[in-house]
Amino acid sequence: DANMLADDDGISPLAVAPAGTRTEFIPYTDRGIKWHTDGYYNALDRQIHGMVLHCVQRAESGGENQLMDHEIAYILLRDENPDYIRALMAPDAMTIPPRLEAGEVARAVQTGPVFSVHPDGHLHMRYTARTVSIEWRDDAATKSAVAALERILADEHSPWIFRGRLEPGMGLVCNNVLHDRAPFADSAARKRLLYRARYFDRITDGTSSPGGARA
Repeated sequence: DANMLADDDGISPLAVAPAGTRTEFIPYTDRGIKWHTDGYYNALDRQIHGMVLHCVQRAESGGENQLMDHEIAYILLRDENPDYIRALMAPDAMTIPPRLEAGEVARAVQTGPVFSVHPDGHLHMRYTARTVSIEWRDDAATKSAVAALERILADEHSPWIFRGRLEPGMGLVCNNVLHDRAPFADSAARKRLLYRARYFDRITDGTSSPGGARA
């Protein structure tokens, strides 16, 4: 996914941007990022299925991540109430409004489901916990499903949420699982830098097993 903020090789250097367009986007700041899957704002035919992160340098403090396999989130929601899954698989469950630049549409409105099944049978998820620049389907079923998912992700004692911080030389390879990022603070000696590559294809080991995260 050679997005507009990536370098020429399609890889994005995630660090605090000192100036320019990147300063307008949260991944290039030191602010925290709520639970999400990458590329939730992409068109449905350009969804992110695989992702790689490589840590060059950590911040002086903060910058921890939480991870949850989206397949686990699906199972927890389904077991609690199958209607949650029906609501979140609706084709108009979540809408990302258009992004405007100088009065022009830089990215068109994107409407689609939260959960969908890829033609190869694998589960895919597009989601963000942000509360601005997002529109949920306005019905009771969707609101209940979103609230249930938020509750699952907010569970500090969940055995399904992995927590940690990437140190220099460490990496993450995953099939675009749910994740967040804590705010962080750089110092003169430690300025956080991670390289991120996103892919339209899933990461696979040649088996049909679920694709969680490996760090």
